[in-house]
Amino acid sequence: MAVTVQVRKGETIDKALRRLKKRLDREGIIREVRERQYFEKPCAKRRRKTKAAKFANYLRVRNENM
Repeated sequence: MAVTVQVRKGETIDKALRRLKKRLDREGIIREVRERQYFEKPCAKRRRKTKAAKFANYLRVRNENM
């Protein structure tokens, strides 16, 4: 899965890098690389996901009450 960004005529390298970073962020590549950087045990992964789901549910309930 190669992500390429063509540098347009008259465009600076900084703008092309910014477009590349946005594209990588949209496709979730940066997040995936950070997740795979270290091994996470399956039980720790489940614990993290349930904790995030509980927090999201808490926020949803709190916002409904307001």
